[in-house]
Amino acid sequence: MPVQLEKLVFYLEQKGILKSENIARALGAVDRIDFVPEDLKELAYEDDPLPLGYEQTISQPHTVVFMLEILDVKVGQKIMDIGYGSGWQSALLANLVGEKGKIYAFEIVPQLCQIGKDNVKKYKELYHRVKFFCQNAKHGYEKESPFDRIIVAATLSKVPQEWRRQLKVGGKIVYPLHNSIYLEEKTSDKLFIKKEYPDFVFVPFVS
Repeated sequence: MPVQLEKLVFYLEQKGILKSENIARALGAVDRIDFVPEDLKELAYEDDPLPLGYEQTISQPHTVVFMLEILDVKVGQKIMDIGYGSGWQSALLANLVGEKGKIYAFEIVPQLCQIGKDNVKKYKELYHRVKFFCQNAKHGYEKESPFDRIIVAATLSKVPQEWRRQLKVGGKIVYPLHNSIYLEEKTSDKLFIKKEYPDFVFVPFVS
């Protein structure tokens, strides 16, 4: 692991954001520098969001790790990743689910679709665990439902009901809404337990 990446992982642990060994391993194995634009490589290990162009960003490590911690990914799971952008979070998820898991990654900004896909391709083993879609994710992906986990990288004004319906009972969805991150756990076909974590900022969800 590069020294700067090691320092970033240590910093996130010291802040109390990074708590899980599997996420720490994924951060070490999937180097953020491979997912930031060429002209911003020197900022790859800062705990800041970075512009990708097209009014989108690669989220700050602090936020990505926080969302992954509450998402609580397990080996072998099937995950819908909405707004894959740079591809960094998709690659982290692919690492976390292991060789028997699968990530269904959606991006609607055409220029970013290929960029994110090409970035994940730098990690051949992980690339084969991700299926990429360059399309609107608001209807989810009925064909592969139900999902164990759903994670959303842009702030919503409303959660599409299709996403909740396509989540397994016992599954979790993590998404930004206004300036908070929400975790919903599906306890039955119609019942969800919801938790709010305030004070986060995201780019808007594009539909």
